[in-house]
Amino acid sequence: MAVPSWLERLRAARKTALVQDGKRKIHYLFEDGKEMAEEYDMQTSQLVSRKWREKNTLGGSGKWQVEVGEPTLPLLEVLESEFIKESSSNPVFMRKDTLTSFQWRIRNLPYPKDVYSVSVEKEQRCCVIRTTNKKYYKKFSIPDLDRYQLPLDAAALSFTHANNTLIITYQKPKEILAAEEQLQKELKKIKAANDGDGDCKTQ
Repeated sequence: MAVPSWLERLRAARKTALVQDGKRKIHYLFEDGKEMAEEYDMQTSQLVSRKWREKNTLGGSGKWQVEVGEPTLPLLEVLESEFIKESSSNPVFMRKDTLTSFQWRIRNLPYPKDVYSVSVEKEQRCCVIRTTNKKYYKKFSIPDLDRYQLPLDAAALSFTHANNTLIITYQKPKEILAAEEQLQKELKKIKAANDGDGDCKTQ
């Protein structure tokens, strides 16, 4: 079974922890030089954000790529967005998980629920959002299923629409729930930086 292989990679990675603002921040450094930074809610152990960074061609650190959580805007884009207001009506796609499911939210989609269809493309290992009015189309993968080498299950997928936001939910398979539970136990053993042990490299 392939489940332990990703868990083993997480166990083998160099990890540092920091507790800040009610969140436990974990920084992983993998053997291949890739970095992963995660933030968990201290009360619920809920994953709040996950981002990745790898070395660029010159060997320096690349930009952080957000997998879970609010997309981060570079300072320049933030400043520019103050002047360019039209973009605020564009759909915003982001992932925001719960303890039992992967969840995606697409803001600024005003069409009624019956316009949307969300399906699983098993061969391409992705989910596809379509609209009957041809106004929105999006393909996205579930990296967690890829890492654990688990198949996509159409029965696990559902969606709803409220407040101009399309919310897509994919129930986590039992293998991932079990692996996440194991990982949480291990992360809680890491001594956090604010307990006087080392410092955390997350940004």
